[in-house]
Amino acid sequence: MEDRASDFAERLNEWGKSKTPFVFLVDYRIEKPLGWTLDDECLANIRFDLNGFANVPRDEHQKLISDFHFHKSPVSYGDYKVRFDRVVANLKAGNSFLVNLSVPTPIATNLSLEEIFAHSEAPYRFLYKNEFVCFSPEIFIRINGNRIASFPMKGTIDASVPDAENVILSDSKEAAEHATIVDLIRNDLSMVAEKVWVEKYRYIDRIQTNDKMLLQVSSEIAGILPDDFDGRFGDLLLKMLPAGSITGAPKPSTLKIIEEAENYERGYYTGVMGYFDGENFESAVMIRFIENQNGNLVFKSGGGITAQSNAQKEYQELIDKVYLPFAHVPHIMF
Repeated sequence: MEDRASDFAERLNEWGKSKTPFVFLVDYRIEKPLGWTLDDECLANIRFDLNGFANVPRDEHQKLISDFHFHKSPVSYGDYKVRFDRVVANLKAGNSFLVNLSVPTPIATNLSLEEIFAHSEAPYRFLYKNEFVCFSPEIFIRINGNRIASFPMKGTIDASVPDAENVILSDSKEAAEHATIVDLIRNDLSMVAEKVWVEKYRYIDRIQTNDKMLLQVSSEIAGILPDDFDGRFGDLLLKMLPAGSITGAPKPSTLKIIEEAENYERGYYTGVMGYFDGENFESAVMIRFIENQNGNLVFKSGGGITAQSNAQKEYQELIDKVYLPFAHVPHIMF
């Protein structure tokens, strides 16, 4: 697997240096990374719209759906609590400060993955054959010139909660969790950039779902790439992945805790998708993710756990994150 990752990195380095546009996917474990130049025939079976860099019509998602159903069957609270308790035990033992715990949720819908991709309103969308669809709101890394920036999302609340914005921004657990991730991203950026700073701290993003509005807390951390960077995007990704916002801190021990507690394969979920247009590089964390498992659809979701976390609230958050990012739909059946 290391050979596959190094081959992937070398290809991206070569394309970056020659300013050849490309699109890529990296899975959570960095075992099956994929990259394509825009003339690659394989892209005929892949559809993407990465913040406007796309191989689909820009107005495609504006088509209306007359009717659809979307039903989620989350893991029981008892089953989730077992995983949650294992994570908290490790946190209290000092093995981690923050662990991103995720679970798979079976879903049922009359929509195909292609239809979900077409109608999703999200800045980053990717349909990989009939294997998975992702509609992510979270930027991972954006590079313009020699400036690199990362935009971790950490903290979610239902917008209908009274005074929701102040509630989440004043929550001590959420504040501590966000601060931990910002520190981790600062450290990760320091591995590839010469100067790193927090450009913007804890601002609110609004995410429209098929049944509610969610508020998510984000920050922007920026840095300056060295003069000899020379488009080595592959090397940069291997140094920074997996993304801090979907793992935790410190990374090495936290990755072991995640593997023990989750006991399932994330696959491309929480990996990274992105592009290089010949000048600018942009990528997104693959959250909000639906996978086709032998004809059965599974939505993978999760959230950050600290020693102060409330199991019931964390359980509700992962359920809230199981949604379709549709707006202005005239008829919805559940």
